[in-house]
Formats: sequence, structure tokens, C-alpha cells
Amino acid sequence: MKINRSGSPVASTRGERERIHSARRGLIVYFAMLVPLSTLCYVMIPKSSLFILLLMWAPGLSSIAARLLLREGIRDISLRVKGKQLLKSLPWILLFPSAIGLVAYGIAWMTGLVQFAAPDTFIKAPPAVLFLGFWLVQTVGGTAVGVISSSGEELGWRGYMLTRLIDARVPYPLLTSGIIWGLWHLPVMMEGLYYSGPYPVLSIALFMVSVTSFGIIIGRLRLATGSIWPAILLHACWNAVIQDVFDSFSKGKNVLLWTGESGIFVALALLASAWVISRRTISIQRLSRRWISLRPPKC
Repeated sequence: MKINRSGSPVASTRGERERIHSARRGLIVYFAMLVPLSTLCYVMIPKSSLFILLLMWAPGLSSIAARLLLREGIRDISLRVKGKQLLKSLPWILLFPSAIGLVAYGIAWMTGLVQFAAPDTFIKAPPAVLFLGFWLVQTVGGTAVGVISSSGEELGWRGYMLTRLIDARVPYPLLTSGIIWGLWHLPVMMEGLYYSGPYPVLSIALFMVSVTSFGIIIGRLRLATGSIWPAILLHACWNAVIQDVFDSFSKGKNVLLWTGESGIFVALALLASAWVISRRTISIQRLSRRWISLRPPKC
């Protein structure tokens, strides 16, 4: 098997050509399910918040439908929770969102661009103590609860779409998957329901940088471990720690300009992290070859 300059393996056998065709067919079926289901949710979310959960499960439900229709099975997502790779990655998973938060939000707080203030709560304690308490609860409990919603996205994005992009020989599959993930969020942003800052165009641009960078990080983790669980846990931990802790303790007129997933500091921190991780860990060529070698044979 050859590798082209874009990081995608080049098919050299009849079996590989069949694999490419199968992956491309899977992507067509997947998006044929995802687009109308997501569109329904975009329209209905302002009327009922229940459609937020359905939207988060739209990628997962679409991937399940594609697997059933194409009789692909589920072995390739490796739902087993055992394994050294998962245990080795767990500390990093639980600490990465906090590290990004301390850098991005910490700069915003220390420079006075964003105010550090405790949210309204019945617990009476100094803001720093409340922050530590919130952080501990959300890192463990929030992540565990967040698995319910993050599973819906990760089963689709990294559990199905990313690996089919690799099999289909789409150039730069990690970057492509991250961009698609970001674009999928934009209708909710444009409705003003999700990280819509004071400058909409700038917010969209920064959000795309943040989500694409984070998508690359999650995607590399999923490919490196061969399991979908690390991706699910990292996604859940990010939502619990960043959204429910760091965002909750950030106040001010321009809070969404500097912090949050559409904030300048978060976008820069995630972009830098994606660049460092891409340079210091296994290359996309080796990740692609690892995925291809780990995937089960098609029955």
C-alpha cells in the first residue's frame, strides 16, 4: 500500500478499491440521514429544548442507520472498555480541558478582559473555593453524565465518519472531519442559541478554528487508541469542564469575544494544542495505517 502526500493511503489492490467504494457509499448514506435529521432539529430547537438532545444524537443515529442498511456491523468502533490504551489516555482526557481552560480563561481573567465571578448558588463560599468544588464535581460527575449526549456525536463523527473518510481516501481526513463537525454547529450559532458573540462573523470564524482544532485532537486520540471510548470521554469532559465550570465563572460584556468556544483565547489555545499534538505524536500516515490494520475484516 502506498501513501500519497495528503496522508491518505493509495489503493493498490482490488480489495482496497472495494474498501474505498464501500466507504464512499457509507458516507453517502450517512449524510443522507444526517442532513435532514439535523435540519429538523435546527427548526424545532427554538420550540422545544428536547430537540437539542436529538440534534446531539443525530450523528450517532445516522451512523447506526448506515450500519444497518449496509450491514456493516459495529466491531470497528471497539466498544470494549478494557485495554491499556484507554487507561493510559484517561488522565490526559480528564486534564486536557482543564489545561486549556486555565490557559485561555486564566489569561482573560488576569488581564481583566473577562471578570472571574462565581455564579449564583445557595452555597456560600469564596469564588476560588466554589470554582475548585465545581471543577472536581464536573470533572468526574459531569463527565459521566455527559457521556449520554457526547456518545451520540462521537458514534457518528469519530466512530463512523472519520474512519470512512480514511477508507474512502479523502485527503486530510482529520482536518476534513473537523471542518464538517464545525459547520454542523453553525445553524445553531446563527440562531443565537450557541456561543454567539458580539460580532457574529468573527464568532463563526473563531468557532470554526476551535472546533476544527478540537476535532483533530479527538480524532487523533480515537485513531491512536483504536477505540471510540476515549473520544466520547474527552468530548464529555470538555463540555462538563469548559461549559459548566469555566464559562459559569466568567462574566463581562465581552465574555464571548475572549472566552468560550467562539472566544479568541480558546481558539488560539486549541489551535496551538492541535499543532503541538500533530507534531509530537504519530503522523497521520501511521494513524491511517494503524486504523486500517486494526479494523476487522468485512464479513
